[in-house]
Amino acid sequence: MKRQHRRVVALALLSIMVLGLLAGCAPKATPGAATQQTSTLQEVVKRGTLRVGVILSFPPFGSRNANGEPEGYDVDMAKEVANALGVKLEIIDTTAADRIPNLQTGKVDLVIGNFTRTAERAKAIAFTDPYVVAGQVLLVRKDSGIKGIADLTDKTVAVNKSSTADTLITAANPKAKIQRYDTAAAALLAVKQGQADATIEDSNYLAYQAKLDPTMEVTHDSLVPLEYNGFGLRQGDVDWLTWLNLFIFNANASGTNKQLYMKWFGKEPSFPLQPQF
Repeated sequence: MKRQHRRVVALALLSIMVLGLLAGCAPKATPGAATQQTSTLQEVVKRGTLRVGVILSFPPFGSRNANGEPEGYDVDMAKEVANALGVKLEIIDTTAADRIPNLQTGKVDLVIGNFTRTAERAKAIAFTDPYVVAGQVLLVRKDSGIKGIADLTDKTVAVNKSSTADTLITAANPKAKIQRYDTAAAALLAVKQGQADATIEDSNYLAYQAKLDPTMEVTHDSLVPLEYNGFGLRQGDVDWLTWLNLFIFNANASGTNKQLYMKWFGKEPSFPLQPQF
């Protein structure tokens, strides 16, 4: 019995040694190494719903109709994405400042919100290929005498927080007085009510607003090189980015994107996409 007991103990010790050797030979995880994650594309299809962040205070890109339902150019683009995926669409109202946080926290799968692609923003999120192009112009009252950025010295300029214009005005004319608002609509209202002398925003948006109000006008020169707006998504999701870029290519090539733009702006796009489709 003692010999048999010693044999059992020896086998047990040998097993422990073998397991230890195998563990030592196994590849070790590198600290900070990325783990395989399910793509948003797969999650959306499995969930059956696409959650898109849209700025619903930025007509004609996004707003609410008389029944409180979302509508606009960006809303229609979101509908096209959902239709192409064969899923339902959930529009989540957002602000310019919340676009990146909503993506990073997973509140939305995608942002279609007049989102200018910049190198600084690309440090935090990813962008698709462009779907619309714009300049940055001033909207002023016709009797203001303001024709360009140089005329804003000691003038009050209303801007949307965290927008391209917010960064632009500080560098373009440091002597301008800046008032920051949560939405572009609030900045626009400040000009109409005489609380500000001008506002800066995308040319597509301000041209539409000037058309609605004959007391307003926009400057005709773009204050910066043309801005190419894309869909925003979380970083590192190659499958989702690839699918969305293909969607945009098809929307441009088929003329669907152009048709939607003409529907909401009443004219053809002012600036072509590069490359043109």
